[in-house]
Amino acid sequence: MLTQDIFKANDIRGVVGSGDDAQWDADGAFALGVAFVDALKLMENERAFVLGRDMRVSGPELSAAFIEGAVSCGADVIDIGLSSTDQLWFASGRLELPGVQFTASHNPANYNGIKFCLADARPVTPQMLLDIARSAFDHEAQPSPPVRVPGRVREQDLLPAYAEHLRSLVDLSGIRPLKVVVDAGNGMAAHTVPGVLGDLPLEIVPLFCELDGSFPNHQPNPLEPENLVDAQQAVREHGADLALVFDGDADRCFIIDETGGVVDPSAITALIAAQEIEREPGATIVCNLITSRTVREVVAEAGGECVISRVGHTYVKAAMAQYDAIFGGEHSAHYYFRDFWGADTGMLAALHVLALVGSSQEPLSSLVKRFDRYTASGEINSTVADAKATMEKVAALFEGRGDVSWEDGMLVEGEDWWVNLRPSNTEPLLRLNVEAKDPALMESLRDEVLAAVRADV
Repeated sequence: MLTQDIFKANDIRGVVGSGDDAQWDADGAFALGVAFVDALKLMENERAFVLGRDMRVSGPELSAAFIEGAVSCGADVIDIGLSSTDQLWFASGRLELPGVQFTASHNPANYNGIKFCLADARPVTPQMLLDIARSAFDHEAQPSPPVRVPGRVREQDLLPAYAEHLRSLVDLSGIRPLKVVVDAGNGMAAHTVPGVLGDLPLEIVPLFCELDGSFPNHQPNPLEPENLVDAQQAVREHGADLALVFDGDADRCFIIDETGGVVDPSAITALIAAQEIEREPGATIVCNLITSRTVREVVAEAGGECVISRVGHTYVKAAMAQYDAIFGGEHSAHYYFRDFWGADTGMLAALHVLALVGSSQEPLSSLVKRFDRYTASGEINSTVADAKATMEKVAALFEGRGDVSWEDGMLVEGEDWWVNLRPSNTEPLLRLNVEAKDPALMESLRDEVLAAVRADV
């Protein structure tokens, strides 16, 4: 079973099972395996691909069915087993093969999904996702017979090589001892953190570091403030230097300072950008449309170039490649590195923060203070009947007050403020982000737009 709703702008994601709300199942995964081989023309090119999965309960069944479908077409599969998404990007880059990661990232436990990449962790195009969908539905309607010589499956453990590669990119040799809270949210960071951080001078305070795809403690989505509370409390209780909070597939990492305050991902982007430009003067940095203006200012002050991308990893990765950018960051705590095939890795961002704090006698809250230039609303979601009409209504409110553009949803910009409304790529939501120099102005703009967005709800 497959439904059209699972095909999102950048990946596949939907409810798994046999219930009334189910959107795909193992039969659908088999069809997707066939479709992946067909759409990427694997039998004409690489023939092999690498596959990983997160700890979700449905992962073993779905990934096995996908492998079976791909093998029936003659493709070879390198199965790396339990894997964070950035570990899969690493595997794709190291082996120079296309990749498939079974994960639904931060979605609830009854969801699963697939993220795809081309060889060297390059993003698939929207057209490729359309081709995969078309081929999968065609196979469901009329299954093709298996080839005479099926492909082969080989298991390979790449966790040690992944950890070694990350550690080679950041100098942690002289850091002072740190106490670090790690909240894995019962997700894949519980699998990767020991291998990456195990022999550093760190006292780890573990939170929910048991792999459990039912997420018994809190949802694996650090964008929601309630999912950060446990780590904030642990930092204060243990007198920790900082906390690392990962999402379900561990490709994102939120940072909490020694006071229990959440460090804005835009501040982390600016912080790492400044470090990378110091290492490579004049380097290009990518950030998305709704990352804080602070990043552009810091990059300019450091002598670098800043490229603005649409929101979403496909667009940021494409911009990283196009401009040979050394680093990129998003408001959602996705961080991209040229030394990591232009792909996103929360773990490498965490290592940069640990290196900075560990080489300084200042606490993290002081180190990021110079990046605290604007007040942001955070991302606020609303369910609306007609996203386009709602955005046009809000744009009309700002006529004569700012410059309106439509590159990624609706963006209106003033001298020291901006407002963005955009439809979600993965959920039926309209997302609002507001930023201003003056906190009172940010609140006023936020409340004005929310009142208009929710007037008809």
